Amino acid sequence: MMRILALLLLVMTPLSSVAATLMVLGDSLSAGYQMRAEQSWPRLMEPMLNGNGLKIDVINASISGDTTGNGLARLPKLLKQHAPDYVIIELGANDGLRGFPPATIENNLKAIIDLIKDSGGEPMLMQIRIPPNYGKRYTSQFEAIYPRLSKDYALPLLPFFLEQVILRDGWMMDDGLHPKADAQPWIAEFMTDTITPFL
Repeated sequence: MMRILALLLLVMTPLSSVAATLMVLGDSLSAGYQMRAEQSWPRLMEPMLNGNGLKIDVINASISGDTTGNGLARLPKLLKQHAPDYVIIELGANDGLRGFPPATIENNLKAIIDLIKDSGGEPMLMQIRIPPNYGKRYTSQFEAIYPRLSKDYALPLLPFFLEQVILRDGWMMDDGLHPKADAQPWIAEFMTDTITPFL
C-alpha cells in the first residue's frame, strides 16, 4: 500500500519541481579569470535565480581563451553530459581580438546554435564587442554578426555586460579586458535580471 501511495505522489509531483539546467558556454569573461571558480558571475547567479522563485541549476562551461571554434568542439560532449535546457553563448571575443574572419566566426556560432537547438535546448546569444584594433570595417562586420543571428534564429540577444563594467572605477583588471572579482556580483545580478524573462 505504501509503495502505491509513493508512486502516486511521484506521478502527481508537478514538473515545475524539477530544476532546469542553464549552461554558460563562454571564455575568460565568464570563466572567472584569475579568481576562484565560486567567485565567477555564473556561480553567483544561481542563488539569485533561485531566489526569484525559479529552480535553476547553473553549469559554468566557460574556459579562458576559448574561441567560437573551441566552444563548438567542446559542445557535443557538454550537451550529452549536462543536457541543458538553456545555454548562454558568450563567445567570439578571442576570435575578434585575433582578427579571425567574420564569416568563420558566424559559421561557428551558427553551428553552436544548431547543436543546442537540435539537443532540445534554448540558446541565448550575448552580443560581443571588441576594441577597434583591426579598423572600423572589421569591427562593424564582427559586431553585426550577433544581431543578425539573433534575428535569423529568433534568439534573445543579451547585452554585453562589460560595457557597463568598464565604466566603474576599480572593476577592471590592469589588462583592460577582464573584470575583477569585485565586479562579479554586479554582473551576476545584471545577468539574472536580463535572462529571467526568457526562462
